[in-house]
Amino acid sequence: MSFQAQSLPLDGALAQAATVLILPGWQGSGAEHWQMRWARLHGYAVVEQNDWLHPLRGDWLARLDETVIDAPGPVVFAAHSLGCILVAAWASVSRHTARVRGALLVAPGDTEAPELNHRLPGWSPIVRQPLPFKSILVGSQNDPYCAARRAQGLAHAWGATWVDLGEAGHINADSSLGDWPQGHALLQTLLKD
Repeated sequence: MSFQAQSLPLDGALAQAATVLILPGWQGSGAEHWQMRWARLHGYAVVEQNDWLHPLRGDWLARLDETVIDAPGPVVFAAHSLGCILVAAWASVSRHTARVRGALLVAPGDTEAPELNHRLPGWSPIVRQPLPFKSILVGSQNDPYCAARRAQGLAHAWGATWVDLGEAGHINADSSLGDWPQGHALLQTLLKD
């Protein structure tokens, strides 16, 4: 995996470069998903999992831990769907959370909901403890994989700032966001901290 670090000036000085790690959800993110568009446009690193269709929590946790350890400096997560649930689970068990500067968590998948629970065994219950780094959770009023009130509840449990995107579905390629500059601006606020 190649890493591209992004340096931003802070208080007139150059900040330590942060690596943006793209964390796709179940089944990965297609070419027109904002995550893959950001990877192409900005050189962000995509955390590749061994099995996108049958995600094993332990395998995904180990892969994320390896990637964070191997990153050349601090990291910022840009997670979608199951990637958000992964961040919460990882933060509850990893010894490397101090390397994370922040997390943009978009459209978490409600793995406790009956329609997802049986398809994603091992991902319930969702870890609901405060994240040890700054986070922003972006949710949608009509997300078919997580009701807005559930997403707001996760934001509260994780200590994340809640951003309501209105009726944007699952905030994926089907949402017609293109490069999603609004989301990238939120990511930039985490890179600057």
